[in-house]
Amino acid sequence: MENEIMNIVLIGMPGSGKSTIGVVLAKHLGYTFIDSDIVIQEKHKKLLCELIDEFGEEGFLKIENDVNKSLDVDRTVIATGGSAVYSEESMMHLKKSSIFVYLKVNNSELDNRVTDLKGRGVVTNGKETMQEIFEDRTRLYQRYADVTIDEDEFSAISVPKIVDEIEELVRECAGKRNIEL
Repeated sequence: MENEIMNIVLIGMPGSGKSTIGVVLAKHLGYTFIDSDIVIQEKHKKLLCELIDEFGEEGFLKIENDVNKSLDVDRTVIATGGSAVYSEESMMHLKKSSIFVYLKVNNSELDNRVTDLKGRGVVTNGKETMQEIFEDRTRLYQRYADVTIDEDEFSAISVPKIVDEIEELVRECAGKRNIEL
């Protein structure tokens, strides 16, 4: 991987700001931006919640896995769906060419940001509350993360500060791996 140019993959709970922060980060770095949830919706011409209704959560996770493992890009910020971490195959595919940034948000803030799990198209994995989903996924986010950004350390309106922090930590991580951003 020496001198390879990497992607940045944003992982985290629904409502953690992956898409919002991803767009700003991509502009800041001169990268392309992809929201994998949008790619899924465009490919299937349906909303995420409609796909979950039609195919069930397992079927949706397969769709999500197939889309994420097909991504072959460089110099791209990729905002994944919150459930992407359930699919080890696609995570390992992306890991080959990417630095993973976990956008960590506390559960009470997530409750404020995401009020309709079903309408938003959130895979619940049999859980009923955001707290249960959070507990179910946290270990997976931590497992894949190269860098963790604890959003509790930033004010709600500090997307530029979060982007600066991500860039600094990603550059540090890239330097350790002898790769170029």
